Amino acid sequence: MTATVTSTSAQPAPVGISFPDGFVWGAATASYQIEGAAREDGRGPSIWDTFSRTPGKVHAGHTGDIACDHYHRYPEDVAIMADLGLASYRFSVAWPRIQPDGTGPVNVRGLDFYDRLTDELLGKGIDPVVTLYHWDLPQTLEDRGGWTNRETAEAFAEYAQIVHARLGDRVGTWTTLNEPWCSAYLGYASGIHAPGVQNPASALTAVHHLLLGHGLAARALRSAGAQNLSITLNPCEVSPLDPESAADRDAARLIDGLANRIFLDPLLRGQYPADVLEHISRLTDLSHIKDGDEAIINAPIELLGINFYTPSYVSAKPGHPGAPDYPGSDGIAFRKPVGPVTDMGWQIEPASLTRLLTRIHRDYPGTPLLITENGAAYPEVPSENGEVHDLRRIEYIDAHLRACHDAIAAGVDLRGYFAWSLMDNFEWAEGYAKRFGIVHVDYTTQQRVLKDSAKWYREVIRRNGLE
Repeated sequence: MTATVTSTSAQPAPVGISFPDGFVWGAATASYQIEGAAREDGRGPSIWDTFSRTPGKVHAGHTGDIACDHYHRYPEDVAIMADLGLASYRFSVAWPRIQPDGTGPVNVRGLDFYDRLTDELLGKGIDPVVTLYHWDLPQTLEDRGGWTNRETAEAFAEYAQIVHARLGDRVGTWTTLNEPWCSAYLGYASGIHAPGVQNPASALTAVHHLLLGHGLAARALRSAGAQNLSITLNPCEVSPLDPESAADRDAARLIDGLANRIFLDPLLRGQYPADVLEHISRLTDLSHIKDGDEAIINAPIELLGINFYTPSYVSAKPGHPGAPDYPGSDGIAFRKPVGPVTDMGWQIEPASLTRLLTRIHRDYPGTPLLITENGAAYPEVPSENGEVHDLRRIEYIDAHLRACHDAIAAGVDLRGYFAWSLMDNFEWAEGYAKRFGIVHVDYTTQQRVLKDSAKWYREVIRRNGLE
């Protein structure tokens, strides 16, 4: 069955489906986006504190200083998770809460918070899934070069050991990085994310050091006894606008290399693809890639996290300036979204998720997959009766769950689905202007309200399937 999204009630009702026994239902958040308490209990500044407090970088001057105040309200938020029936909750640890300067002394009060959160989750029967890095690099490390500096990868492994030593007796699944594509390309190439650098060579160096940090952290976690290791990527299905055009196919292969294979190949095959190395060598020397690095990056993992929102279609267009977040993409044009889009302007095409999952399963066999983020931004707010009717979000998630089911039916080893996001939050450069949550947050009062999508998701979890 082809998954589609529609907002027209006249369409035939979709066929009911069930997911495999043991399929994990969860929701996800990230530390800087929800915690707040930016200056409390010994937390040091992160690159996102600096970036968001810099005029003109974030919509309307918004910052994560307060965000959803999850740092103080986590018991209420965990109670919401339990009410929804979540089996698992994916959250990230803020590195500057644990080591304010990125290295050196440990801030015990920061560890205490995640200790309390972990116990609260387990007390409600919810499995904690920890992401060690979701973009909030300690500012002190950035001052020394950030992810362009090899020492940051080494510091990350030390930090991973510190967190595991405190939580490892209760946390089973450890994710090293979230979306290194964003950290590298949006942070160091286009500069639209922290730290706001615009240098293609720096971005490509950052790619490698992020992956090296993953490998070093994975090795350290494994030696400490961690059993389930993962990394989360945001791979994209990249298609030629005209499949019959050799030039468009070449354009798609280049972008696929920068978006997908530059991460997947060293992680799962132990070496960078030759065509990608040839491409990036035109933009920077490869001296930052040392002998043995690829073997470190190729550390065994038990799960590969997949964050998915939208596909890409590209074409060859001589003279086109290219995309700033894809170094060396001159002469390649990205098609503007067609058809339905979310509030982010992202094209909705659930079938592309099925194709992406089956491609990863085919090209990189043997690694179980997990949807660690999927969701949609829409602006609905409470009506006069206090309810939030977000039908479009329900339709979006429903269609993408059907796309996941199609992939499973095709043989993909897909273990679970985490909705993005549990609650409305600080959406990076968009500030509080975009709402991804299935729970509405009033940022003035901090009141939480379950949207219709949350109530619907609760029933999906209860049934382990769709009507």
